Amino acid sequence: MAKVLVIGASGQIGKQATGKLLEAGHHVVAPVRSPEKLNDVENENLVVKEQDLEKDFSEHFEGADCVVFVAGSGGNSGDDKTLLIDLWAARNAANYAKAANTLKFVMVSSIGAGDPDAVSSSIKPYLVAKHMADEHLMNSGVPYVILRPGTLLNEPGTHLVSTDMPDNQDDAVIPREDVATAIVEAVNRSNTDNITTYLFKGDTPISKIFE
Repeated sequence: MAKVLVIGASGQIGKQATGKLLEAGHHVVAPVRSPEKLNDVENENLVVKEQDLEKDFSEHFEGADCVVFVAGSGGNSGDDKTLLIDLWAARNAANYAKAANTLKFVMVSSIGAGDPDAVSSSIKPYLVAKHMADEHLMNSGVPYVILRPGTLLNEPGTHLVSTDMPDNQDDAVIPREDVATAIVEAVNRSNTDNITTYLFKGDTPISKIFE
């Protein structure tokens, strides 16, 4: 099994992904600002380290087979934190992964990150940050999987998704649990081709989209 560095492991998706990775037998390193948020995750294969992503966090990449970046500034933070976490920390993570010869980088991005100019709303700065982070990863030379989920829901996952943009915006949604499952499937993926994919509710088993 792989040694997986999960950046953002204490977040809503990150914590679920961490649990699922551990259940799959992987070793997980979780650098987080508040380690106590993972106190309820007990597993001998989990190493939690205190880390501020606005500082140098390159040391955690040593020996990691795969990096998962699921960190986010949060909806209640300002554009400054969006710039520092969603863009700059993600950019730094890609650079650290390149320097450490990491075999795979799984980036959790967002619907709309492909073309922020097509979105007219208050979240545009967030989408610009995600777009630039995605572009940097694509050009880094690190093998990648970029996931662009729709609007996130707290309902239980179905393990079924669609990668096609819905005609109706109300259908552009996905449970957080299914995004976490997609992260695990991306980590387990044997195909080394780079991939960028949307994730919405659908009827295709998540594992099939990574074949």
